[in-house]
Amino acid sequence: MALPKANRLKSRKDFQAVFREGIRRQSSHFTLRALRPRYYPEPSGDTATTTTLATEVKKVVSTQIGISISTKVSKKAVVRNRIKRQMAAALHQLLPKLSPGWRLVFVVKPTAAESKCGSQQFLQELEQLLAQAEVLNGHS
Repeated sequence: MALPKANRLKSRKDFQAVFREGIRRQSSHFTLRALRPRYYPEPSGDTATTTTLATEVKKVVSTQIGISISTKVSKKAVVRNRIKRQMAAALHQLLPKLSPGWRLVFVVKPTAAESKCGSQQFLQELEQLLAQAEVLNGHS
């Protein structure tokens, strides 16, 4: 199951921003690069502009997720695509738990193809990474 279009990180510029400015967390199979949501600065003075900016802050975009998997993981596209599908299915389950506005890139390590781990192990490891980066609601 693929991620919804609103939750996909697509452009090269967005990927580069996450790699350049984001925080990094690692596990045995993945590296997570996470860029915090952008918030508007608090205005000083007029209360009318304060309320309009406050409504703009509430319009934070949904969390966008990208998956990066190189040919170093596996030369076979079938293997790389299977891993991406398993990750997307696991991330789809975690979407309701994610704080809005984050931009996330998961980089798959070669150990993911070597070990025959299933979707449940991916889900557990991804959830652990997201908790370390404080992306989950409540930071559980």
